[in-house]
Amino acid sequence: MQAFMLRLDAAVHRHRRAVLALWAIALVAAVPFALRQSENLTGGGFAVPGSQSRAVEEALARDLPQAGHATLAAVLAPQPGATRAQGRAALDRVDRAAATVADVSLAPAARAAALRRIDAAPGRPLLVPLAATVDDLESSDVAADLRDELGLADERAGEPVRVGLVGQGALWAGLQDVSKEGLEKAEATGFPIVLLILLVVFGSLAAATLPLALGVFSVLITGGLIYGISLQLQMSVFVTNMASMIGIGVAVDYSLFVLARYREEVRGGATPEAARATAMATSGIAVLFSGLTVIVSLAGLYMVDTTAIRSMALGAILVVAVSMLASATLLPALIGALGRRAYARGRLFTAAPLVLRSWRRRAPGSTHPDAPAPVPFWERWTARVTRRPVLSLVAATGVLLALAVPALSLQTGNGALRQFPDGDPTRAAFEVAASLSSPGASAPVRVLTRFEQGTARDPQNAALVRRAAATLREDPRVAAVADPLSTRDGRGVLLVATPRADGESETTKGLVEDLRRELPAVARTADVQVGGTTAALVDFRDEVSSSMWKVVLFVLGLSYLVLMVLLRSVLLPLKAVIANLLSVGAAYGVLVAVFQWGWVDGFLGFQSPGYIDTITPPLILAVVFGLSMDYEVFLLSRIRERFDATGDTRRAVAEGIATSARTITSAALIMVAVFLVFVGTGVPSITQLGLGNAVAIAVDATLVRLVLVPAVMELLGRWSWWLPRPLDRLLPAVDMEQLHVPAEAQTPLGARRVGEEDREPAGVA
Repeated sequence: MQAFMLRLDAAVHRHRRAVLALWAIALVAAVPFALRQSENLTGGGFAVPGSQSRAVEEALARDLPQAGHATLAAVLAPQPGATRAQGRAALDRVDRAAATVADVSLAPAARAAALRRIDAAPGRPLLVPLAATVDDLESSDVAADLRDELGLADERAGEPVRVGLVGQGALWAGLQDVSKEGLEKAEATGFPIVLLILLVVFGSLAAATLPLALGVFSVLITGGLIYGISLQLQMSVFVTNMASMIGIGVAVDYSLFVLARYREEVRGGATPEAARATAMATSGIAVLFSGLTVIVSLAGLYMVDTTAIRSMALGAILVVAVSMLASATLLPALIGALGRRAYARGRLFTAAPLVLRSWRRRAPGSTHPDAPAPVPFWERWTARVTRRPVLSLVAATGVLLALAVPALSLQTGNGALRQFPDGDPTRAAFEVAASLSSPGASAPVRVLTRFEQGTARDPQNAALVRRAAATLREDPRVAAVADPLSTRDGRGVLLVATPRADGESETTKGLVEDLRRELPAVARTADVQVGGTTAALVDFRDEVSSSMWKVVLFVLGLSYLVLMVLLRSVLLPLKAVIANLLSVGAAYGVLVAVFQWGWVDGFLGFQSPGYIDTITPPLILAVVFGLSMDYEVFLLSRIRERFDATGDTRRAVAEGIATSARTITSAALIMVAVFLVFVGTGVPSITQLGLGNAVAIAVDATLVRLVLVPAVMELLGRWSWWLPRPLDRLLPAVDMEQLHVPAEAQTPLGARRVGEEDREPAGVA
């Protein structure tokens, strides 16, 4: 593996200009498509193949097409002083938009009825039904096109008649606009914060721009790829948030690992060429294995059989793969192009510490030539932890378990309505519509009964339908039940019930679950299935919940195998898996406290939804496991490297942490900052994902990497590296611990005392 990385580094160095040109061409080609990446994304993708809701939708599309069409309507809300002419103008606006968009229209009868109501009461809100030719699961794309035609995202508050859209598809389409706006704000805020952290870490503007450049390249090129894939496959609108969130942090982290090792080798006396080769052959390999682990973890999300989650996983996998490729090819080319500026501190950052040091009072005798050199912080920290390993292990584990305790009460929910902030135009339109009709009118429950024998006209089957309808009408959660509709072949009947509560409420979800349990007993000689929008939400939640164990086993198992190959140890990967589970548990616990229990409600106007979004637990599990392995691989590969050089586990741990702790904490700080930026997007599902990942990465880079790792390795001693001989013969040799750099580029690895103060030549920023 090292030989390959050294050959790759040499090839990139020889053809540096060509490599830079190819990446520049890829960027220029990707930008136009990246700017359009959300055009073909869908607010849907939550259908579960083989579920009752999907079966009902498919049956209705085949046997009762009109009955299965989505419920979609326009809301006209006149403001004080609005005239009849302004009301008519708003209706004409809706009519023109519906005539432009495919799969939806405003029927002449519905238009005429709306005109009569406007003329009779111009100041009253009006609900205008639209005729859609798609089902609820596909209506979000139609609603998104309608929103664009109506200009709802840019509608001014001073409009005399406010226009809105209602229906389940309209909710997801509105959330899509909120998500786009939040993503733009997050990216505009995230990159400057990352640049500031990198300036502090490297002390050079030139060096700080390298990881940032890789982040920009990775996110934009991935955006172009998402656009191309979305032309062929259905992809969720949330894939852009996922790719940006992961991409900015991962690309910066990977380049930071390599660049930090390169600068460390230069400080140790290596030539820039040898330092770059060493960095690529050590940290470069660690980055590739880290990226592989992240991809493996994200691939575990494919165990959930829904387009929404799978497309989000695909977006994240793409951006990680692009980041890996960029760190292996673009980064060394940029390092070579920058020359001295890639490793030299800027004049300002060189002078500032000297000025600050001159103002600091010196301790008596500290400047005496015989005074002992101060022990660096990380060396002192590791010594304290390893001096009392049991106490350190118990304390760190106790904190993580305490954070994870609330996770025992975790409850999930899903839907779009409650993700809108109070006062949002989409939510306001829904509230107006709910005041004009039942809140559940836009999400009817559809009960499809297929007879085993005979048709709907048979007395026995007709009695069965009457019993089922009576069961619906007697339920207090049902507002109305429409007359039965027979299928084309007469062997099935559809009952449509309007719930009293909105389709995303727990009340209506409970209604669906109860009907699925009770109706088969009422209609024993028929196959009864319950569908509709609410049923689809229930099926999606159940699919995610029932798939979690598969995701966990997949992620844990493959992560363990990847680490075992890299570290050639049986116990260290096991420790890593357990520690990552603790980090995930801590993240879940904080999310429950904040978003379910509402511990910070009212702070900066925050209001908790009272549940954790259904997609959040599996996404956090996969993302955190993948990203945590970044730090695990980087730290333990350094420790393994020092162990093979010294044969002393305690010394290897001390030197490994001392040489990597600053880089790990800097990388974690960048990742946490990026995730926290997404907390402010305004979409609770993305906010939860951002906060959960930020908490998990923070505790992983501190309590886990800097306390649990040295404590456990001190207790295990040489057993840390135990590997049964049969496995030793089977596992491929990664060959990262013994560095074989050509003679002309030998690096004095380890020549500098661990933790020795950085002494970098002054350069230009």
